[in-house]
Amino acid sequence: MRILLALIMIFLVNPAFACNSTLLDHNFRKLAAPETVNLCEAYSGKVLLIVNTASKCGYTPQYEGLEKLYAQYEKQGLVVLGFPSNDFMGQEPGTEAEIQEFCHLTYGVNFPMFEKTTVIKGSAHPFYVQLAELSGTYPTWNFQKYLIGRDGKFIAQFSPHTKPFDSAVVTAIEQALQK
Repeated sequence: MRILLALIMIFLVNPAFACNSTLLDHNFRKLAAPETVNLCEAYSGKVLLIVNTASKCGYTPQYEGLEKLYAQYEKQGLVVLGFPSNDFMGQEPGTEAEIQEFCHLTYGVNFPMFEKTTVIKGSAHPFYVQLAELSGTYPTWNFQKYLIGRDGKFIAQFSPHTKPFDSAVVTAIEQALQK
């Protein structure tokens, strides 16, 4: 009986087994795949950089910086999550398979990417509605960035023109990783 109670306590208090974040309790299909991921279950206890992306945008080269951030900080607990969006001047017109191929071949993207997602006010996915409510802004263009702490709570947002290795982004990530 003691062993059973101990196991129950481990599952209840360990963030890898339980997620209490209503912000992250959303399901998304992986890009160009049938598998669905619950963000809360998959990334509980991680620091997340959420980014709405596009392949035909002036900010598209940010994929390179995002991938470098992911590679540099992944072992410390950072995960970059990409959400392709065609909301801004049709800058993500391709199929999910085309997006995946472009990201991998052009920028070597290995961070998790998810299904095309609507992010603009009025028709945004509920996840982006919550991000907007917490941050005070919906994405203003492609490559808006939202930083979420290990506890699943919003920390900061960064405008599309803020590059992944901007000192404000790196400092916020490093501080979040220390918590």
